[in-house]
Amino acid sequence: MPTDTRAAPPGWGTQPEMSAFETMMWRVDGIVRSPVLVLERFATAPDWDRLVDVHDRAVRALPRLRQRVVEPPLGLGAPNWSADPDFELTERLRRLQVSGGWSELLELAARWVLRPFPRAHPPWAAMLVEGLPGGEAAYLLKMHHAMTDGLGAAQLLERMHTGTAEPAGPAEPPAPPVPAPITTGIGALIGQFRRDAASVAGTVEAVGMGSLRAAGDPVGWLSSAARFGGSLRRTLGPIEAGRSPLLAGRGLPWRFGTLDVPLAQFRAAARVARGTLNDAYLAALLGGYRLYHGALGAEVDAIPMAVPVSLRRPGDPGGGNRIAGVRFAGPVGIADPALRVRAVRELVLAGRGEPAIDTLGLISPALGRLPGPVIARLIGPMTAANDLQASYLPGPRGERYLAGARVRRIYPFAPLPGCPAMITMVGQGDVGCVGVNLDPASITRPELFLECLRDGFTEVLALQPDPVEAVVPR
Repeated sequence: MPTDTRAAPPGWGTQPEMSAFETMMWRVDGIVRSPVLVLERFATAPDWDRLVDVHDRAVRALPRLRQRVVEPPLGLGAPNWSADPDFELTERLRRLQVSGGWSELLELAARWVLRPFPRAHPPWAAMLVEGLPGGEAAYLLKMHHAMTDGLGAAQLLERMHTGTAEPAGPAEPPAPPVPAPITTGIGALIGQFRRDAASVAGTVEAVGMGSLRAAGDPVGWLSSAARFGGSLRRTLGPIEAGRSPLLAGRGLPWRFGTLDVPLAQFRAAARVARGTLNDAYLAALLGGYRLYHGALGAEVDAIPMAVPVSLRRPGDPGGGNRIAGVRFAGPVGIADPALRVRAVRELVLAGRGEPAIDTLGLISPALGRLPGPVIARLIGPMTAANDLQASYLPGPRGERYLAGARVRRIYPFAPLPGCPAMITMVGQGDVGCVGVNLDPASITRPELFLECLRDGFTEVLALQPDPVEAVVPR
């Protein structure tokens, strides 16, 4: 769900140790692929020397970008972040000249993002792509999801962007970080158990089931426990929607697509339907799913879907991962877009109100201690059972520049957690930039699917008095 990402809070990526959730994502790497990709589009290429300077400033100001992941001996405790003694910016930032168009760039990006990160170095990389038609250029930034979630990625970009095309003034670079000492042996295990216990206890207290509540109000505690138990069954149990028979396949490659949505008109359409921008966005995607199934002769009333919810609070440090998930049966069968928007709103509000919304936060301390293949077998079915995962981020205010070039579009591509499609939208000025990551083994007619998504947005846009269509960039 949207949270304002436009401010860049201090302390980006300052935690010295991975959280239990991040540990899970790191240890299943290679089984479940978890890179996050941001693709920025420019009318003219950023200045290369200034782009190098932008990254040099970032890695000096934000030590996380110079840090690698270090596993504790025998796997006791969570992985630590420690300065890479062999860090070279030239290994993280590359420049590429191409001769193809937009579709070829998306194919290149989908292949590049899946190249594994070297485990001995920081898990991020960036690339400037030049030579696109009309003198256009693109900037690609990929990061392992254990490093940050989508909101953290937006915060990082906000630090790298400027409000004008003018060069940044001189800055005094901080001292390079030094490798942090890593606790080993039984001390690491004891410390990790204490932190996990504190984390779980904090979550339990937050939902009104802590020991203090039990002592002071046993009747209220029992009532809270009963509500939490029911919520736990709903959040962990199967969604009341069968998986689509058209989307059963699963494969290894990813395929990317993009859409542009006029945000002012889309907000107006959401208001007409008495929903939020996020409600209208999800309703448009479900409309695309309905049209795709109809075009292939299949009727589906609902699909299992999931939407991430930010758990960030004011004052939280930037970077890292602070998300939970809302799962529900997406009402694909509702043909009326206004009714679909309102149905989505009710489902999302109900999901956000679940006491057990952060179930993964409760169980991740235990799961994070297991071997990667075991973690994948336990959590894989939860995400693979979804036919759609979708997210929306507000994006930056006003015009933004990278190394002197104005950012025309920002397309986000979140990882596929075993589901047919992960679709994310970021606001960029007056345009909603939609990044579609799909599994072509599941969605076997990808061009048709993208056209149906476009028509799904057009359905919702038609609710407001100045109808316009979503645009599929070429």
